[in-house]
Amino acid sequence: MAHTVRPPVPADAAAMARVHVDTWSETYRGIMPDELLDDPDLIDRRQRMWTQILAEAAPTKFTCAVAESDGRLVGIAMSGPPENDDGNSNDDNGIEHSQSRAARSEERHLYVLYAYRAMHGTGVGQDLLDAVIDPSVTTALWVADPNPRAQAFYSKNGFNADGTIKTDEYDGVREVRMVRQAGA
Repeated sequence: MAHTVRPPVPADAAAMARVHVDTWSETYRGIMPDELLDDPDLIDRRQRMWTQILAEAAPTKFTCAVAESDGRLVGIAMSGPPENDDGNSNDDNGIEHSQSRAARSEERHLYVLYAYRAMHGTGVGQDLLDAVIDPSVTTALWVADPNPRAQAFYSKNGFNADGTIKTDEYDGVREVRMVRQAGA
């Protein structure tokens, strides 16, 4: 299935929110609480989140990309600055992260990489990752556990679990931290 990857524009916020919510439902049903996935306000919260990120006054703070196929968005990705030095990052849109002191060595953090299940194996995920991550900087991410497909994808791309595990306070999902060293 042919696709293109491009930087998003503010008008993409609603479609990005739809991809975000739909792919969560596809991937995390049975891992995340149904109440969260079925919350009728979830799509609005995700749209506000993407609208805010795309309007960010410091456009280099976040690097975002969208994948498009047949005129519709089929994947989204976002990297940004490392998590806060206090070990926590939390915003009103439900992005909740924590980190160990060892995690502070990261230069960049992959916060989002989602593609519709129908796009798995087409190269969309790889193209999105390549669009938002600079291989010359150390990058970390949190990946749901269990999520063997995503963990294998990140391993193939040079990310290694660093032994840090947490339960996300927002959605209750157990997550494993993976890090890719600069130049890996």
